[in-house]
Amino acid sequence: MELFGSTVLHLRQAEAITEADVHDVQISPLGDSTATSIDRVIILCQFPSLRSQRAAGLGHKRMDEEISSDSENESADPNRKQQENEDDEIEETPQEKKLRLAKLYLEQLREEEDKKAEQESFEADLIAGRLQDDVLEQKGKLQRLIAKELIAPDPAEIRLLRGHKLPVTCLVITPDEKYIFSASKDCSIIKWEVESGKKAQKIAGGRKGTEARHVGHTAHVLCMAISSDGKYLASGDMNKLIMIWDPMTCKHLYKFKGHRDAVSGLAFRRGTHTLYSASHDRSIKVWSVDENAYVETLFGHQDMITGLDCLSRERCVTAGGRDRTVRVWKIAEESQLVFHGHEGSIDCIQLINEEHMVTGGDDGSISIWTVNKKKPVSTVKQAHGSHGNTGLEQPYWVSSVAALHNSDIVASGSHNSAVQLWKCGQGFRGLEPLFSVPMTGFVNSLKFSNSGKFLVAGVGQEHRLGRWWRIKEARNGIYIIPLKRQAQEQEVVQ
Repeated sequence: MELFGSTVLHLRQAEAITEADVHDVQISPLGDSTATSIDRVIILCQFPSLRSQRAAGLGHKRMDEEISSDSENESADPNRKQQENEDDEIEETPQEKKLRLAKLYLEQLREEEDKKAEQESFEADLIAGRLQDDVLEQKGKLQRLIAKELIAPDPAEIRLLRGHKLPVTCLVITPDEKYIFSASKDCSIIKWEVESGKKAQKIAGGRKGTEARHVGHTAHVLCMAISSDGKYLASGDMNKLIMIWDPMTCKHLYKFKGHRDAVSGLAFRRGTHTLYSASHDRSIKVWSVDENAYVETLFGHQDMITGLDCLSRERCVTAGGRDRTVRVWKIAEESQLVFHGHEGSIDCIQLINEEHMVTGGDDGSISIWTVNKKKPVSTVKQAHGSHGNTGLEQPYWVSSVAALHNSDIVASGSHNSAVQLWKCGQGFRGLEPLFSVPMTGFVNSLKFSNSGKFLVAGVGQEHRLGRWWRIKEARNGIYIIPLKRQAQEQEVVQ
């Protein structure tokens, strides 16, 4: 304990000592076995009376002498005492300096350790929260409550991007949300910059009969999908073909053949390059894009399949058109679950999370489903109203639906001049209208950005699957609808 080269008082002795009683205290040397750590000793220089003695010339005496009492100082001249006190404030012995520096060093160490512990605790909480969200997302039990914070957009902030000659049928947003790909009945695919709204690239469509020499589609493009890492873009057309593209360069990579009718649905399994495709030939096919290979075919629907979607599980969901069924396909088990609920053709489907999905049909209804029940947990009939003469009213067909993953927001489109946003109730039971966005034409495709900052609608003068009506005043293009929030979102576990 020769850290400070000074003498010490045992802490237990010093605790009961006041400055007035110092004259009866003996000083023990640093070699004393009782003074074994900084925390158990008190340095001689802690006592102002001793410092005043050294300032008065008494500091040269041996340190093992008895400490003088304060009575001697009281009898001294007042001016001299004042001078000594001033010297006390100015002078600092080497021992006092060492003590002060040691205390500063220990305090600094303590602060650094406290900060480190606080940072580690924060990081642990952050990681634990993220892991908990991932587990809940896998279970389909994560629901972010952000619908009540949404604000209806100003119509002046909605942008229309035009470039297609015929109705837009489908679209996808890149994972980084910088680009949008749209496809049309004119057989072309256009890559748009989200920020500027400009065309980045265009894959031109070809005329019928030029399939042998044209690189691209020569028939209506009905569906598209992009992998979760943005490496592959897939598109399917009425010519039974699936094209694989590089989204960065729009270079053609592969062509998948195998379906016997129009390809109506495409989806990549999240986190992989496994591609699921649906067709009007009533089959589901599985492809490995990395290996440019076909994997297997699944059968079950009794009518042409109109839509398909999947997330990260090894399963996909499909809408069966006029067989009025929704099916969940368990790829690994080679089994399927069948759900009934719509009164007409089911034309569109989208997963909300791993356990819930939303569908729309030509009966004008929107339904919310859970994989644990064969019937919808919630249905809104005539979601977009009806049209026609009195007594002969027909509901507006729901031509597209979209969901912001793991949230309580759903959107639907028809040809009633509006896109409708909905709020899912607690546990996805019930749908409440939030607000509508004016939009003329057939809303053939809807997609939320991953962050939920905007919604994109693909609009045309005709329905994507036929020409039952034509709205001449509509513009063929895509609308970018900004979604603003008032406050921070909340999360709940069902």
